[in-house]
Amino acid sequence: MTLLDHPRTARTTDRTPAAAPLAAGAPAGTPSDVAAWVAEVAELTEPAAIHWCDGSTRERHDLLQLLVAQGTIEQLNPELRPYSFIARSDEGDVARLESRTFICSEHEIDAGPTNNWREPSAMRAELQGVFRGSMRGRTMYVMPFSMGPIGSPMAKLGVQVTDSPYVVVSTGTMTRMGTAAIEQIALGADWVPAVHSVGAPLAAGQQDVPWPCNDTKYIVHFPETREIFSYGSAYGGNAILAKKAFALRIASVQARDEGWLAEHMLLIKVTSPTGKAYHLAAAFPSACGKTNLAMMAPSIPGWTVETIGDDIAWLRIGADGRLRAINPEAGFFGVAPGTSPKTNPTAIDTLWGNTVFTNVAVTDDGDVWWEGLTSTPPAKLTDWRGNPWSPESGTPAAHPNSRFTVSARQCPSIASTWEDPEGVVIDAIIFGGRRATNVPLVVEARDWDHGVFLGATIASEQTAAAEGTVGELRRDPFAMLPFAGYNMGDYFAHWLEFGRRLRRSARVPRVFQVNWFRKGADGSFLWPGFGDNARVLQWMVERLEGEACAQESPLGSIPTADGLNLEGLDLDEARVEELFAQDREALLAEADDIEQFFATFGDRMPAELVRQLELLRGRLRA
Repeated sequence: MTLLDHPRTARTTDRTPAAAPLAAGAPAGTPSDVAAWVAEVAELTEPAAIHWCDGSTRERHDLLQLLVAQGTIEQLNPELRPYSFIARSDEGDVARLESRTFICSEHEIDAGPTNNWREPSAMRAELQGVFRGSMRGRTMYVMPFSMGPIGSPMAKLGVQVTDSPYVVVSTGTMTRMGTAAIEQIALGADWVPAVHSVGAPLAAGQQDVPWPCNDTKYIVHFPETREIFSYGSAYGGNAILAKKAFALRIASVQARDEGWLAEHMLLIKVTSPTGKAYHLAAAFPSACGKTNLAMMAPSIPGWTVETIGDDIAWLRIGADGRLRAINPEAGFFGVAPGTSPKTNPTAIDTLWGNTVFTNVAVTDDGDVWWEGLTSTPPAKLTDWRGNPWSPESGTPAAHPNSRFTVSARQCPSIASTWEDPEGVVIDAIIFGGRRATNVPLVVEARDWDHGVFLGATIASEQTAAAEGTVGELRRDPFAMLPFAGYNMGDYFAHWLEFGRRLRRSARVPRVFQVNWFRKGADGSFLWPGFGDNARVLQWMVERLEGEACAQESPLGSIPTADGLNLEGLDLDEARVEELFAQDREALLAEADDIEQFFATFGDRMPAELVRQLELLRGRLRA
């Protein structure tokens, strides 16, 4: 027998309540297919107990107290940070593990060159070995969850099992987890099964460690059968499987098959001084300012930005023919370093309490600190490893990828429509990355296909959110390189086809590309960024309304000399020109790099994007 190998239809058609012995303590009304699957996982992993999560406040409180007792988390000073906690991970378990993330499609070509592919039956046999007895001595928690508002036609359901109470608490923040989700499954909703174990079984009487994990790690996806398995890591998206594993890798395959988009995008509502609202979706690689944009406090009078989501968006053509989107998540899993009252005051206000921090530093009075939070670090701290720290230590006090996990409901800028079950209408799509050169502050695509080309050619300097050399430039199309669950050439084709469907049904959203991070010859940032990024959003909105002028450039339309609102900024004319300068020779060299990248997809690469590249070269040589 291979790993949990039974017909997919057994999980999608049997909605009769489970018999008591099979349900392993399942609550009344649990569908038989869910209970049978849980029983099968339990037989393989051999937990000491099974707990079916209801998602209640009492359950969360009990789990937090259990984690404190186990030494996994410590409660912060309740007077400074009410009901908040600090977790310190194992030093080898601090980031997404792209090298250990696998797409096990039936055919290797369907995974594509940007994914790690393994033959499905061989991987199932391998996982069978590592999961056998992996939960001995631990409790297996069963977490039914909804991605998206309960009952939304755009929502998707899942059930994750885990032997980590830290993962339960995190999943309870990031999803609608508990009784309401299992009730939706009982009504007939399809569901994605996800199995997670830290891979650290306990023998009788064995002392546990604060952060159990295993040096051997797997994050495995079976796209055809919509299954997820994760082993060895308790960190972030490696273990909170509803997040990247489901909401992007598996959901992107569902979206391709069902005709929608599952994207690594923030969602914001922008309101102009006239009171008219616009909704924008934006794709940025991790740690490139997504949360700052999602929670922006505009520096220009009369404009407001409200948050709908900071990381993932699911987009569909609605019944009215318009492009609509939801944030499938219920919380924020944000990068702490660099977040400050200057860069993101809204995020700071969101973190006032009820927050779990991971791998940040702790002050002597029991509050949190990380690099960038204040201009001057405290004289003494406890660092993310739990060791004494001072500015002379020579090491970061907080891990560069340290995080906060907090409910989206706490965000002061959360839009009243953030849980609209029908989704919000999308007026524009933005792509961006962290580029010191070549890419202007803002460019508007000529049309949808050109916009897909801009998305497909995003490149960004590597950050600490994933494995790799920090600062190295890598292509990250649509900010989805680590997250597309199938061949990215087919993914590009799906975007092009989606645009054709949009053209038949409604107005196609405008597409823009931005770069807040361009640097001058002295190495300093040319653009002030943060709240002043609202000036770029203003230009986009004015373009939507036909009020702002633009001039053509090889890369697309850019603001005219007086098109961007620069009032109150100390930017001289030369600096503004440098923000939009396009070095034709450098861009032609980059076009060669794009050609090489496109070539990796072989005959799966859409001809339209190859044509867009040749059109770009023609404009650069004109």
